[in-house]
Amino acid sequence: MIKKCMFPAAGYGTRFLPATKAMPKEMLPIVSKPLIQYGVEEALEAGLKQIAMITGRGKRALEDHFDISYELEQQIQDTDKERYLTGIRRLIDECTFSYTRQVQMKGLGHAILSGQSLIGDEPFAVVLADDLCINTEGEGVLAQMVRLYNQFRCSIVAIQEVPPEETHKYGIVAGEMLRDDIMRVSTMVEKPKPADAPSNMAIIGRYILTPDIFEIIQATEPGKGGEIQITDALMQQARNGLVLAYKFKGQRFDCGSAEGYMAATNFCYEHFYKAGKGY
Repeated sequence: MIKKCMFPAAGYGTRFLPATKAMPKEMLPIVSKPLIQYGVEEALEAGLKQIAMITGRGKRALEDHFDISYELEQQIQDTDKERYLTGIRRLIDECTFSYTRQVQMKGLGHAILSGQSLIGDEPFAVVLADDLCINTEGEGVLAQMVRLYNQFRCSIVAIQEVPPEETHKYGIVAGEMLRDDIMRVSTMVEKPKPADAPSNMAIIGRYILTPDIFEIIQATEPGKGGEIQITDALMQQARNGLVLAYKFKGQRFDCGSAEGYMAATNFCYEHFYKAGKGY
């Protein structure tokens, strides 16, 4: 069974400067709840209660958020404002949080490798918090992927179609469709030009990885942009037929961009906060 979920959260968030100059991008609020909290809630829904965060300099707010603030709680005790803390209290009570730092920014593959000591020798999920995924008609994306893992027992990446002209922003996959929503990956390319892309199916920020990925990453040379890419490591597994790509049910918002961030804020306000379900 998968019990752990890793959150690589050491990046600088340069697309949102100057807001992220002194505040982690993962703490950017969607209405009144930070992105990282949405991600941990998705993990908990999937039964993943052991949260491993890969942080960096200037990220102390992440640790503080998932901790008790005695002064604040005393100030709002027995007032109607206590309801605002219902969601975060549940996460603090039901999840355990562990942290380590990625000292140098060398890519997502390196960030995942930095968390090996927190994961150990077991399968785990990975969530990139600035990819906000919401399914209003059923279980969340991670819960969907955990069910698939329990069936296939291999690494799984979440994918969605993107416009062909945007393939240079994503890891792109191609392969054999096993059913309408599952592909056995045979090709995986990091941020290809549109003319070089094998498809328009893009990996988004949800993964389930088997523990041998750590050894593979250690042997992976820097790739695109001089960084250690998780797609290059996953391609080693894919050559053995051990990577599936899943077209998930739900919506994904790229909250690292202003356009996606505003769309996510409007969506969550309309679907959750108006109905009093946003806490």
